[in-house]
Amino acid sequence: MIRKPAVAGQFYAATRSACLAEIEECLSQQPFSGDLPDPIVAGIVPHAGWVFSGRLAAMVFQAVRQVDGQVDTFVLFGAAHRYYSGSPAVYDRGAWETPLGLAYIDEELADQIVSLGALAGPDAHSGEHSIEVQVPFIQYLFPNARIVPILMPLSGFEVPFGTAVGRLLASLEGKQAVCIASTDLTHYGPRYGFCPAGTGPSALAWAHQVNDREFIELAVRMEAEKIVPAASEKQNACGPSAAAAVVAAARAMGARRGVLLAHTSSNEVMLRKFRQRSEESVGYAAIVF
Repeated sequence: MIRKPAVAGQFYAATRSACLAEIEECLSQQPFSGDLPDPIVAGIVPHAGWVFSGRLAAMVFQAVRQVDGQVDTFVLFGAAHRYYSGSPAVYDRGAWETPLGLAYIDEELADQIVSLGALAGPDAHSGEHSIEVQVPFIQYLFPNARIVPILMPLSGFEVPFGTAVGRLLASLEGKQAVCIASTDLTHYGPRYGFCPAGTGPSALAWAHQVNDREFIELAVRMEAEKIVPAASEKQNACGPSAAAAVVAAARAMGARRGVLLAHTSSNEVMLRKFRQRSEESVGYAAIVF
């Protein structure tokens, strides 16, 4: 069972050579010099098109590579933009294809995660981009790693499920696994129907400096139970279930703090790369635990 890429050529390059060039452009040329967790057991990455958020996503995987070395399996918790069932949906068999080849599923671990209360639901992943855009970074930096993709709808099950997954991963012998949550932050502006601070530069600054920061602070303080309720009220994450599950998993794996590597927005990227402003903006954060 092979999942074909759904957004290659839209969110990231569709050919092998162009994909490799884009990844190398996203990667930092310098090692991280800050105080990183050791080991890194989890991370939060954005999932927009690589031109906007690829640098931050790459940053998390690069930090994992720097601290942990090789990783056997990435358990990828994705925001569910099209899947609304109550249960987390695990892609439990086969492989995912990207322009860089096949990323194989860790089927044994997938079965164990399903037994914790998830659904074996490959079809739920059809067309979803939140996990797909992470896979080429894994293939590039961790060529032997396997993956377990999990879509996380809003269900109220996030924290117990994440805790159970974290305990499972902590109990594994001879296998190093890292959990990754995929979420963007505040979607602000008329296009998104969310303008509580009005429009214009000051409103976009509020979205970035206030609304996004509330999510980031909950994440780095590892307050998993507060992430989904806060996001429901503040609309500051599109994948709060994924983030809450991964923060809970990281706690169960022994993490005690998160480290913010970077925080930006689509508006900042537009200004920096294209010298253009927009009435809309989406926030992105790179966090490791």
